[in-house]
Amino acid sequence: MSSGDGQQSQALTKPAFSEVQASAIVDSVFGLKVSKIQPLPSYDDQNFHVCISRTKDTTDGPNECVLKINNTESSKTPDLIEVQSHIMMFLRAAGFPTASVYRTKGDHITSLTSIDSGSEIKSYLVRLLTYLPGRPIAEIPISSQLLYEIGRLAAKLDKTLENRKREIVEQVIQLFKDEVMTKLSHFRECINHGDLNDHNILIESSKSACGDAVYQVSGILDFDDMSYGYYVFEVAITIMYMMIESKTPIQVGGHVLAGFESVIPLTPVERGALFLLVCSRFCQSLVLAAYSCHLYPENEEYLMITAKTGWRHLQQMFDMGQKAVEEIWFETAKSYEPGISM
Repeated sequence: MSSGDGQQSQALTKPAFSEVQASAIVDSVFGLKVSKIQPLPSYDDQNFHVCISRTKDTTDGPNECVLKINNTESSKTPDLIEVQSHIMMFLRAAGFPTASVYRTKGDHITSLTSIDSGSEIKSYLVRLLTYLPGRPIAEIPISSQLLYEIGRLAAKLDKTLENRKREIVEQVIQLFKDEVMTKLSHFRECINHGDLNDHNILIESSKSACGDAVYQVSGILDFDDMSYGYYVFEVAITIMYMMIESKTPIQVGGHVLAGFESVIPLTPVERGALFLLVCSRFCQSLVLAAYSCHLYPENEEYLMITAKTGWRHLQQMFDMGQKAVEEIWFETAKSYEPGISM
């Protein structure tokens, strides 16, 4: 949550685009001509209210938009921004008054724009959202009835998002039945540790020749979840857990896969199931954690470790889709092959 105290991280740079520069972005990135543009209030990002000039060739699309330019820090996580955009569109489709997203000329939700600040080149993610009419509630006296409606809205929003979680879990379960259970005979069997998470792997540091810290695994804990399973299950479980604390979760899979395949290369069938198996492990851990919290609410902090980021990572994978995620994983893993520089 933002503190709202006006203080910003030193690593964060708020955009400072002029109206002329913002208009040029709308034209070059989204292919729309601006007839009028003015800045909107914002905290870390930069927003503009944009009126679109209509011609005979541009009769479709929004008449009023909001150009949103993310700060430098947020711009480093484009996948997370895309997830947020998909959630907004999901809520809009469910009847909530949220903005929809206008796609770029290349049919993307976001675009990375770079600008020379004089001392360095900085990059900013830009999006074009539909303009929502109205005034901020801060500008009017709040009645008890309006407070009631706001409370009701908050509950409906959370319930709808919760239903989306349920929808994803149900889809994953059905896909697991259709795409994994039918292929089990093609997976190679083994004994799985089954719980190589970021709390069960110990590391120690040493100094490299350059004096930098180098970390090595010094211990493996918790063999309580060992089971007779499949090699591909083990790598999927490991990828899922290594994603939990990562700032770039989607990239994690390729590195873990490369390490695993340096010892046990996966077959094409096993590789083809990996995306769904990682999604399945997320669903398994998240649903069991939620159920356990109902039974043992006093242990919620520990039980919900995975849930702190897990739902967001699962949503991100689902929104990106199997093909896009696999492309990142497999290309990263390929970079570890002999003769290919990283």
